[in-house]
Amino acid sequence: MKDRSRSVYDLGLLIVIVSALVFATISVHSQNQTAPQTPGAPAQAPRATPSPSPTPTPINWSTDPLLKRFVWRSIGPASMGGRIDDIACVEQNPYIIYVGFATNGLWKSTNNGTTFQPIFDTYGTHSIGDVAIAPSDQNIVWVGTGEANNRQSSSFGDGIYKSTDAGKTFTKMGLEDSQTIARIVIDPKDPNIVYVAVLGHLFGPNKERGIYKTTDGGKTWNNVKFIDEDTGFTDLRWTLPTAKFFTRLRTSDAVPASASMAVDREVESGRRSTPARRGKNSKAVGCQKDYWDVSESTSRVRIQTSSTRRWKWARV
Repeated sequence: MKDRSRSVYDLGLLIVIVSALVFATISVHSQNQTAPQTPGAPAQAPRATPSPSPTPTPINWSTDPLLKRFVWRSIGPASMGGRIDDIACVEQNPYIIYVGFATNGLWKSTNNGTTFQPIFDTYGTHSIGDVAIAPSDQNIVWVGTGEANNRQSSSFGDGIYKSTDAGKTFTKMGLEDSQTIARIVIDPKDPNIVYVAVLGHLFGPNKERGIYKTTDGGKTWNNVKFIDEDTGFTDLRWTLPTAKFFTRLRTSDAVPASASMAVDREVESGRRSTPARRGKNSKAVGCQKDYWDVSESTSRVRIQTSSTRRWKWARV
């Protein structure tokens, strides 16, 4: 009788031990399946399925019902970008660079040239003549369209543009019939005062050429220097208190005539100017805008001749 009671007791103890082991195993497995949470922290919601991002509007998408189904797409670097007309950097932050192409629009880098992004693709022309950043406000960027290169394949512009948000958007500010803008000079202290060297039509006369000035940020323009309908200006330099510029006469065969070539000195903030050097029957180069320089200390201009490629100084 005692042996039977002993066997029942051992069997009951064994069942209790086995049940405890099973319960412990189930508890550990359940804890492993549930992520630990910080006491007091709310339970994590199940992850939502990400919604697809909206398709961006194609650049220069036609509004014509017949052409709207055709969308421009990039096919990679199929050809060269073309001539670089101007490079402008922010003086306070030289890592910000603007590059204007004669046939490839305007590009911007914010990482010292490691990468560039096009910022002028949605505007009326791809030909850039000059880029200028206001010394007193790096967010103000002026862009003159139309390359200032006297060649048989020059591309035309459609005026001058201004950005007040560092190139995010641009607004056309006039001079639509200029076709070619060679240089933009901004007053170092007042960004509303801007001088523009307008070269004009390459293969014919036009009235909208010369030196233009605005004192209200581009709302109105005043032609402060005009020679004739065949002569345009290729450059401006700000050497306080005067500005220097170079002019050339255009002919239909893209060869610059020398009769009206000159370097002038601006007096009294653009109200009048005096000739410094006139190339009567000379061969002073006027077909590009980088064939002359200004001495800040002596107020002299040097001009490179086409025949000898030597520099000659002219006092202004």
